[in-house]
Amino acid sequence: MVLSDLARILVVSLYALGTVLYFVGMFRRKEKLKSAAGLCALAGFSLHTVSIGIALAQFSFATLPKSFYIKLLSWSLLLVFFIVWWRLKLGFLALIASPLALLLYLASLSLPSEKAVMPESLSGLFFGLHIAALFASFALLAMAFGGGLVFIHLERKIKTKEKLLGFRKDLPSLATFDKINHWAAIIGFPLFTLGLVSGFGWAHSAWGKVLTWDPKEVVSLLIWTVFAFFFHQRLAMGWRGRKPALLAMWIFVFAVISLVGVNYFLPTHHSLKP
Repeated sequence: MVLSDLARILVVSLYALGTVLYFVGMFRRKEKLKSAAGLCALAGFSLHTVSIGIALAQFSFATLPKSFYIKLLSWSLLLVFFIVWWRLKLGFLALIASPLALLLYLASLSLPSEKAVMPESLSGLFFGLHIAALFASFALLAMAFGGGLVFIHLERKIKTKEKLLGFRKDLPSLATFDKINHWAAIIGFPLFTLGLVSGFGWAHSAWGKVLTWDPKEVVSLLIWTVFAFFFHQRLAMGWRGRKPALLAMWIFVFAVISLVGVNYFLPTHHSLKP
């Protein structure tokens, strides 16, 4: 077994163990288990970071394997989660971050080693703006999705004056979950816009057209339109609570459909198939 294979097994094992430990620790209200889950996730994330660094050293931005981008998305998701955990103390979001990061990492292992070749002169700009901005935006939407689920659940309990039992007693206030929704709007939307604009700029350089009506481009524009409405309603109209929570959740669902459905099942420049 080569060292890279061992590293992959360790990353998968640590992410899976962290996910299980957090689930058990949350439902049984065992802080030590949740702390152990965090350490497992951090250890897996550290190995994951090293593997990404090695891949960047081995390949140029122009010849990275397609599987690398899914690994990077998995890594980005956990990076944003750790930032949210640090700033907002929302460890509960591990319930969406850990399983999703694990699934994305496993998906990357099933992809072919085919390289996503692009012009060397454009690869650095494309990687830095398009990929990084979109992945960070996706990660924020994932956090808003998890936060929205909890917000709606807790709000219903509070409105019906139902007593909070078990792990619900340990959850932060509704305002804290609403804050991650706010982050998804004020940070996620500009990042998504930057990623989209840089992608269209790359398309113009690569194919001589800003818009080629590729299915991925069309779906991304539709997501941007809904995202823009969310951004406007949240900031200009002062939306708070249930409405923006639901809208952010739907935007995340559309983003997942774009990532999985479009990239795998429709003919597109972004296809993950060989």
